[in-house]
Amino acid sequence: MVYNSKTAEKTAELLLQIKAIKLNPSIPFLWASGWKSPIYCDNRIILSFPAIRNFIKEEFSKQIESIYGKPDVIAGVATGAIGIGMLVADELGLPFVYVRPEPKKHGRQNQVEGFLQKGQNVVVVEDLISTGNSSLQAVEALKEAGVNVKGMLAIFTYGFEVARKNFETAGVQLHTLSDYNNLLKLAVEKSYITEDELLALQEWRLNPENYSNQKS
Repeated sequence: MVYNSKTAEKTAELLLQIKAIKLNPSIPFLWASGWKSPIYCDNRIILSFPAIRNFIKEEFSKQIESIYGKPDVIAGVATGAIGIGMLVADELGLPFVYVRPEPKKHGRQNQVEGFLQKGQNVVVVEDLISTGNSSLQAVEALKEAGVNVKGMLAIFTYGFEVARKNFETAGVQLHTLSDYNNLLKLAVEKSYITEDELLALQEWRLNPENYSNQKS
């Protein structure tokens, strides 16, 4: 759920400007999952643009306090949200930890890296929500560590129905700076895409797993 519509529009515009999000319905991108997609999102590019990363950091910080109250710890989901999570934690003057996809195979075999105490209130920072599976695995790891996960804030979500259901089932509150609907609205207004391309992008979001069967 987008918390602030003005922030959502501004975030979408910035992501398109620096090509953190690319839209190309005619030549789909291949995701690691095997899906073919007319959109590709790499929010790590934000870190290379100081003014934009500061905007994202500040909006994250304001929204975290407004939605969840000031937590004890900020947790970033590895690897995409480590950088922005650290910036947010620094802005709020809070400790930072990050969560691996799975425990290390050696050493202390940690999945959560950093100092964490049972009973602490944690807000999770994520860069991108697709199905939500990896994000929710991070939440589960934090809960197993004995902390109270207040919720999650992400930069962007595709808005898949499967993600909404996954977060609802897990009982995890999710908010995002921007989302697919705001992105498409802005992309049309700023002539990043045509009306025909808009239709293709809207169609893909409804049935993304089968898009590869429709496009070559």
